[in-house]
Amino acid sequence: MKKTYKIEVDCPACANKMEVEAKNTDGVKDCSINFMMLKMKVTFEDGADQNEVMENVLKNCKKIEKDCEIYF
Repeated sequence: MKKTYKIEVDCPACANKMEVEAKNTDGVKDCSINFMMLKMKVTFEDGADQNEVMENVLKNCKKIEKDCEIYF
């Protein structure tokens, strides 16, 4: 399943690093961030709990930028 989320991120470099962190999160098959549109597209692995996965994605992204936000 693929889902799009609104995000808040301050710079394109941070967005790229957050994309890598999100891709390395268990339950995420693929992820892309469009910095200009402030959108994150996540493709989940089959059977993954989307809310649980996104909480982990947010934790991992906050390692890069503490004040980032993902609205899910």
